[in-house]
Amino acid sequence: MSSDLPEGPRPPAGPLPDAVPPRLHHRIDGPAGAPLLVLGPSLGTGLEIWDPQMEALTASWRVLRYDLPGHGGSAPARGVPAAGPVRGVPAAGLTLGALAGAVLDLVGEERFAIGGISLGGAIAATVAADVPHRVTHLVMCCSSARFGEPGPWLERAAAVRRDGMEPLARVLPGRWFTSRLTGDDPRVRGVLDMVRAVDPESYAACCEAIAGYDLTPRLGRITAPALVVAGADDPATPVGHALALASGIPGALLSVVPGAAHLANVERAEAVASAIVRHLGGAGGRGEARPGGDEHLAAGTRTRREVLGDAHVDRAAAGTTAFTADFQEFITRYAWDGIWNRPGLDRRTRSCVTLTALVAGGHLEELAMHVRAALRNGLTSDEIKEVLLQTAVYCGVPAANAAFAVARRTLAEHAGTGHAGTEPAG
Repeated sequence: MSSDLPEGPRPPAGPLPDAVPPRLHHRIDGPAGAPLLVLGPSLGTGLEIWDPQMEALTASWRVLRYDLPGHGGSAPARGVPAAGPVRGVPAAGLTLGALAGAVLDLVGEERFAIGGISLGGAIAATVAADVPHRVTHLVMCCSSARFGEPGPWLERAAAVRRDGMEPLARVLPGRWFTSRLTGDDPRVRGVLDMVRAVDPESYAACCEAIAGYDLTPRLGRITAPALVVAGADDPATPVGHALALASGIPGALLSVVPGAAHLANVERAEAVASAIVRHLGGAGGRGEARPGGDEHLAAGTRTRREVLGDAHVDRAAAGTTAFTADFQEFITRYAWDGIWNRPGLDRRTRSCVTLTALVAGGHLEELAMHVRAALRNGLTSDEIKEVLLQTAVYCGVPAANAAFAVARRTLAEHAGTGHAGTEPAG
């Protein structure tokens, strides 16, 4: 859609007053004495969008989920009357700041962790920038510091006011899910039922709020440990949006979920749950997990499967003998949890380091496995090429030559061509 806006009335001399959202419908699950985690939904969905993660999260957290205005159980948005489309100005007066304030009204005075998917993630980041002293952790899933130019959002708002939600419900699955999920999948049907039930005026007001949203200059105000989760195949907020967030928020970690589009927490529920639980920490982030205990073995197993894939880990488990069992436990506990789950580097960076180390050590038998792992962690084939070019300078041309041969075969197999091409010249 074009980003050019039609002519409309000029904005008033002063700023438009924010619409005050009605008190948001919400529910709380989890142990009464546990620390608080607030989760927000994406535009067009309700608090049920987080159902796939609730079992994992409520084991250690008291989880407050809310509905956006006119979504789920929340009353419709009725703000300042629209004055016509003006670039960058929410016509109905609803802003991300107002939505963040409505969420804070639900929380009370305690400190809390906060997260959300898409618009919910933007609201969470706005809260974290507004009251950094109160936020203990931040999670942004398939979200952005700026969701593109305002024009398409204002056009969508006008279309929904004119035509209702049904036309939108017909096109959203292609952006929210990968092609492996069809309209017959109950997860898709459940999400589309949420979309069709949304109040069109409230949806339009939220679109206008998104049109006026740009948190880029304020990302540096966020002090809470932040996790940015991206769907590797998300056309709505591509990985580049997640990279911008991870670069702009001090110390933020990035987790790219393979085989997921915009609603990654629905399509790859376990992977997203694992990433969030790791970020928040065991026992509600209070550091009560026993070092060396079963929690570390379980966490290492999850990470090993997410990075290397179920098929590889299943083969390794099937081949375990009494002689190798202790070694398998060692690498699962100390490599895949103790190192890969440390907060200092995201998985993309750890893949780059691992590829370099394997080339330097001449461990070509493991290089193919970690080329595949790098793809699962969100690296592109071009980025893998750049890593191998770097090794040619610092590890030697013969080592890089052999590494290019392994990587080329592996990438061809991954692409399904079955053709490795010629070996690189030595």
